[in-house]
Amino acid sequence: MLLPGGSCISRKKPAAAPAPAQPDSRPEPRLKRSPYTVKGKRYRPMDIETALKYREVGEASLYEGGNSIGALGEKLHYGAMYAAHRTLPLPSTVRVTSITTGKSCIVRVNDRGPFHRRRIIDLSPAVARAIGLHEWGVHQVEIETISVGDGPNKRTRE
Repeated sequence: MLLPGGSCISRKKPAAAPAPAQPDSRPEPRLKRSPYTVKGKRYRPMDIETALKYREVGEASLYEGGNSIGALGEKLHYGAMYAAHRTLPLPSTVRVTSITTGKSCIVRVNDRGPFHRRRIIDLSPAVARAIGLHEWGVHQVEIETISVGDGPNKRTRE
């Protein structure tokens, strides 16, 4: 059909209404905060508000969790960036900064540990490489929580 001024329109069928969004088929992530015991010592994870304010300087150790299962039931892949913490709710996201190199990276905490009293966090080798800690051993780091939880449960530091 020709409109005045020479423009054309077509008589297409009206577009079908978009299909309703399907719910995500993945299980809803849940925050793991239940107390647990290792080697006779009881650990009680932090509440969310405390975890969101958490910042600490201390010793970090390196660990190989590759091809094993973390505390959240997730597979810990070689080369992946992950960390273990005794009392942060799982999952949490932290910024890890090397005191030696000044480099930092954002890391998902998805496992429990370290269970050595002086250490505050275990880092995967990929995290250690990213912040310049290439040798195995213990290193001084600062950790600061960025967020706690995943998906709709995620809470971010203010």
